[in-house]
Amino acid sequence: MNNLYLYIDLLTISGPFLLSFDKRVAFYKQWKYLFPAILLMAVVFIAKDVIFAASEIWGFNDTYLVGIRMLGLPIEEWSFFLVVPYAIVFIYACLVVYVKKDILASIHRPFFVVLSVLLIVVGMIYYDRLYTSVIFILTALLLLYNVYKKQPWLSYFLLAYLVSLIPFLIVNGALTGYFTPEPIVWYDDSQNLGIRILTIPIEDSIYSLMMMLMTVQLMEWFKKKY
Repeated sequence: MNNLYLYIDLLTISGPFLLSFDKRVAFYKQWKYLFPAILLMAVVFIAKDVIFAASEIWGFNDTYLVGIRMLGLPIEEWSFFLVVPYAIVFIYACLVVYVKKDILASIHRPFFVVLSVLLIVVGMIYYDRLYTSVIFILTALLLLYNVYKKQPWLSYFLLAYLVSLIPFLIVNGALTGYFTPEPIVWYDDSQNLGIRILTIPIEDSIYSLMMMLMTVQLMEWFKKKY
């Protein structure tokens, strides 16, 4: 189906956008902090995306695309870095408002430290698999920085990330071919571990963690600054 990637982008953001005007969450009031955060995150991730696509670490199936590309990336991939961060940070904002008890307060720091060590070890062992090594090590360093800084929002971030894995499986499953004869986004498995969650490379879950963490960190920084 032509334009399928575009439809996935639109469906991803439609619910969170419409619910942004909920009186209790009032997510629209955070746009002035969120959009600069998304912009800065997107600069980093799009630059990496351009390099990875040019190196054929992954690529895109034209069958499911509008056909417009910039810097080698389809326009839908550019949109991805707006709609997905918006949707997952919306989950974070809702949990902050509606979950009064900080249920992960006592475990989030040791959890992130253990995860970071594991990511660094695996990234170093598989240093020649660029998707694995680059994403695992960069994510680990970002996590350790925020743990060291004792960010007060980090436990709610972990909760939001765990909740976001449900829509992650649906959206990334759609992109990697779970519902279609061919994937919209394909991967060179020589550049990753070759471990899949359904059709999704396991690295995608860490990629999503890093993208979400960078966006929330920047958004919270803008809140403090302005």
